[in-house]
Amino acid sequence: MRLVVDLNRCQGYAQCAFLAPDVFAMHGDEGLLYDPQAEEAQRARVKQAAAACPVQAILVDELDLADEPSAGDGPATEEASDG
Repeated sequence: MRLVVDLNRCQGYAQCAFLAPDVFAMHGDEGLLYDPQAEEAQRARVKQAAAACPVQAILVDELDLADEPSAGDGPATEEASDG
């Protein structure tokens, strides 16, 4: 799992460090340290941390999920014809 924190947006509320302490840690009053390659076992905690961030500064890369449906698995659609 990959994640990115927009450090310009982060205000140091530390909700992420509280919810996922194995991935996020505060350095001083405002500096955030985090593991951009967090272990898969931390996914649930990281998603909770991202949702709890008051300024939505945490982005979790969901593109690497194995259970994500492929393009052919979506609902069937019909194209409209002019006649």
